[in-house]
Amino acid sequence: MTRHHNSGTQNVLYDLGFDDAAELTAKVQLAIRFNDLIDERGLNQREVAALTGITQPKVSQIRRYKLQNISLERVMQALVALDQRVEIRVRKARRPEAAGISVAA
Repeated sequence: MTRHHNSGTQNVLYDLGFDDAAELTAKVQLAIRFNDLIDERGLNQREVAALTGITQPKVSQIRRYKLQNISLERVMQALVALDQRVEIRVRKARRPEAAGISVAA
């Protein structure tokens, strides 16, 4: 954590100084969708592990939003394994401060 800000942004992780705030935000948004799907389907962690190929301890980490040791790609692959379509779109930022990563889940 190296950044210090005087005014807030739309991203609390960035405001707290996380250098990887954009990636963490994307992972959190994907993890929210992942967890919602698990809840909707009434799956336990072992079932989720079997469906996604993620180990049960990693499923537990995602369930608790402990995402530092889980790649963005891994969460996307897990969503695909749960019959979701994950789309990545790259476009020019409208203004320099708008550059970054965002996820709509």
